[in-house]
Amino acid sequence: MLTAATLTRIVGAALEEDAPWGDLTSTTLLPADATATADLTAREHGIFSGGDVFTAAFTLTDPTLTIDLHVGEGDEFAPGDVLATVSGSARSVLTAERVALNFTQRMSGIATLTAQYVKAVEGTAARIADTRKTTPGLRAFERHAVVSGGGSNHRYSLSDAVMAKDNHLAVLQRSGADLATALRAALSRLPHTAHVVVEVDRLDQIEAVLSGGAHTVLLDNFSLDDLRSGVALIGDRATVEASGGVNLDTVRAIAETGVDVISVGALTHSARALDLGLDVRIA
Repeated sequence: MLTAATLTRIVGAALEEDAPWGDLTSTTLLPADATATADLTAREHGIFSGGDVFTAAFTLTDPTLTIDLHVGEGDEFAPGDVLATVSGSARSVLTAERVALNFTQRMSGIATLTAQYVKAVEGTAARIADTRKTTPGLRAFERHAVVSGGGSNHRYSLSDAVMAKDNHLAVLQRSGADLATALRAALSRLPHTAHVVVEVDRLDQIEAVLSGGAHTVLLDNFSLDDLRSGVALIGDRATVEASGGVNLDTVRAIAETGVDVISVGALTHSARALDLGLDVRIA
């Protein structure tokens, strides 16, 4: 959920970055009383995300602007579709244009890529989830875009869940600690609502992880055969997540092994911004 505080903080910082002392071009070239109406127009197919962010870019610049959204989060669009309309002071519209477009293009790109992954695993039990491989400072927007595309969010931050990965396990092993014992000790110190995920890269690690009480076992970079073996071994004792080597060519086969969740870093770190334009109407 994008809160008002989050929108103000992130969009406000972007506006300050783009026009720290105002828009020199608009204020010196355009009459103060000039008005404009501009359409957010799609130039390619995609899935929309970022309506509230688009709106905030304009209203934080000038509260008197009028913004009408013509599509909702997760709606599909085609080239030529008008997704939103902005009207009011021409200076204000053109000052906020680039920030509004940058966010909406980026978020719609993530939503569009996510929808492709979700479609690829239709008919299986697997959910597509994002990771923490997000742009620093923009996680809230990028995670929102994943949901717009039909995906699920993983833990939001390091503070939200225990997720022991290969480097954590390497430190434990070096210290001589037994994994199952260490996990049980960690669980005893956690609130009962905390979720524990442990990443493994070999089948022979799974029993210790289950013995330690992990709620999710993450099978990292497993072959398809080993994924099927891991799913059978874990059964209903924990949620089974797969990661590593996931792309649009491989995700269907991974889903068909029976895993519950497939985490895909590419949803946020490799999504291409969509081609959207803000076109001022000429009377």
